[in-house]
Parts: sequence; structure tokens; C-alpha cells
Amino acid sequence: MKEVHILGAGMVGISTAIWLQRAGFKVTIIDQIGPAGGASYGNAGVLAAGSVIPITTPALPKNAFGMLLNKASPLFIRWPYLPKMIPFLASYLKHCTTQHVEYYARSMIPLLRDTVAQHLALAHGTGAESFVAEHPYGFGYDRREAYENDQKWWDLRAQLGIQFDVITGSDYGAIDPLFANQFHTVVLCHQHGRISDPGKYIRTLAHDFVEQGGRLRIGQITELVHTTDGLGYRVDDQIISPEHLVVSTGAWSRDLVKTVGLTIPFETERGYHIELVHPSQDPVNSMMIASGKFVITPLTDRIRAAGIVEFGGLELGENPEPIELLKTQVKALLPGVTFERIDSWLGHRPAPADSLPLIGQIPAIKNCWLGFGHQHVGLTGGAKTGRILSELIQGRTVDIDMAPFNPARFTKQ
Repeated sequence: MKEVHILGAGMVGISTAIWLQRAGFKVTIIDQIGPAGGASYGNAGVLAAGSVIPITTPALPKNAFGMLLNKASPLFIRWPYLPKMIPFLASYLKHCTTQHVEYYARSMIPLLRDTVAQHLALAHGTGAESFVAEHPYGFGYDRREAYENDQKWWDLRAQLGIQFDVITGSDYGAIDPLFANQFHTVVLCHQHGRISDPGKYIRTLAHDFVEQGGRLRIGQITELVHTTDGLGYRVDDQIISPEHLVVSTGAWSRDLVKTVGLTIPFETERGYHIELVHPSQDPVNSMMIASGKFVITPLTDRIRAAGIVEFGGLELGENPEPIELLKTQVKALLPGVTFERIDSWLGHRPAPADSLPLIGQIPAIKNCWLGFGHQHVGLTGGAKTGRILSELIQGRTVDIDMAPFNPARFTKQ
């Protein structure tokens, strides 16, 4: 029986493990915390098939400095960390072009467009199936000008086959009374979905994986190691050299692959959420608040508001300012909702400078595969990424163009 070890028990790692297990592989997952210990837990729960516009639009360089100085803006930086980011920022801002936005969108749409079907296929026959459902996904604009500024990106989505309706805020209020008069314009996207509890969903998938004979190990992974059999890894001071190795450790992946010579312009985008626990009323659909760049979404027994981009690395703790900003904005948007308490969370999104995930074989190393860097769409694209990796490891041809995701693109810089 062929053996695969997967580093990381988030969405990508769990999906890869399950698809390989179903193909007859002996699979071990290793994670420092356990299933859904990071961004796979704290996301907005949206299966965002149409989220094909990166943060790096042409507007970002024009607006970024002003946003950083504006305490009501969704962009934050921990200023002592800035010097470490300068090489990354140079590459990151280089991608703020219309040409790159279009390239990104056309590259990502095959990975994201069938996300609901991919998650249903992954969860089929497990206890996790009940967490997945198709739902519309809204983008709420409080001003006409804000929608008009984004209209070219909606036109691009339409060209790529994303189906949506543009309606007035008052018409949306008839669909969801909780948002009766907060928006001027709402774009309601169809063929999207929602995971009702991302953390429980992934933990349930992991439980089924173990029940079917898979192995889950908790341990501290410190480096990748060249061995006589290929590439292995060090966990808790033990070197292990499996037949196949998959690196899917999210924001921690950059430092791991650097130990074997792959240098990626990559940062962590720190994201935050707050939760209104046991709310008196739920929204009907998940809603992206365009002005605040965060999503309000109904989950099991709570409303989660997730978003914000903060640059500050992996080591620093929570910054109270983004949390207070989310609290202020959510209370203003949902004034009639009462709740038991507010919980908060900080997590780390993996962000390559070109915003495209790394999916495929590590250059010049035959037994190591990468699956990380999905930025804001790890939940959405993670199920299909795992399926793709399982097919690549089996030597099969996949049905999408993998060139944009090829890790080898960073060996040419």
C-alpha cells in the first residue's frame, strides 16, 4: 500500500487525505494543533464560487496609505513589523494591475466555480454532509458610487459565468428584513454555498478519516529534510521519510519550504472575526459588507463577522483595534439583534505576493507536493485542491490548467 504523509490538518490537508484514502493509500496527517486549528476554523463559512477578484486591484496602491491612517479602515499594519515586509510589499504591489486581476480571475475560476459540488462530494457518506448547503451570497454597497467603482469586476465575473442579480437595497430588505435599509445596492450571487460550522465540519471529516483507518498525529513540525529516499520532515525531533509528502500548513508553509531552498514572496494576512453568540435573529444569507471588507454570516447558534487584513506576521497576539472596529460596525448594521456575548478570534491567511495558491510538485523533488496559499478562499477552494493533489500524486491528468499554481514559478524569480 502506498504511503502519504500530509503536513497540516486544515481544509486542504483533510481533503487531500480523504481523497487519497479513498484511492487506497495509507495516509497520515500531522498537525501542531489538530484539525481546523487555524484559518480553516475562523473563516466566514462561505463557499464563494465568485470570489475571483484579488485584493491587489489597481485601487490598492492609491488607497493603502490613507487606509492605514484611517482607524475605521479594514486595513491594518503592526508598524514594527514593516521592515520585514518590504521585499514582499515590492512584489505584492507589482501585481496591482488590471492585467493581473484578469489573469488571477481566469486562473481561479476553474478552482472555485464548482465549490458546492466539490464539498458535497468530499463529505458524501460522512457525518459532515449536513454542514454543506447551497445558499446565495450577497455583496452589500451602502453607496451607489461604491458599487459603480466595482462594476468592472462584476462585469468580469459575468464573463466568467458567475450568475448574480443586482437589486436595490430596499428590494433586498424584502428578502432579509435584518438588512431592511442598510444598503443602496446589493449584488446577490447564485450557485454559492455555506458551511454551517467550518470548525465542526473539518473536525467531522477528520473523525471519519480516522474511523476509516487514517492516522492523525499531533506534533511540532520544524523543518523539511533531504533523506536518501527523497524529502522527509522533522517532527518532535524525529525525522520521518514517507513515500509521498504533502505540505499544506497554510501560513506556516513558507518557512518550511524555505528549508529546502524554495523562497516564496509570501506573508500572513492576519484576519479577525467576532461572533454574536445565541443571537435573537439571524440574517437569511451571508453578506459581504463592501465598505468594511468583512462578511456577516449565520452559523450554527451564532452570527460571525469575519474579515479585516492586518500585516504583522505570525508571532504577535491580537490587536484590539480590528476587533473593536468589527464590534462597532456590526452593532451599527444589526441594531435590533440581541445576543448572549461576543467572542473574538485571530487567524492567519497564507498570502503569496501574486495571490495565487501553490498546488503541485515541489521543483526538482519528486516525492513532495504543495497545497497552500489560497489567501481568502481556502475553504472555498480547499476541497477541490485536495482532490487535485490526490489525482496528481496518483499520476492522473487533471481537468484544469495547473500552470498558474505551479510552485516552479518562484524558482524563476
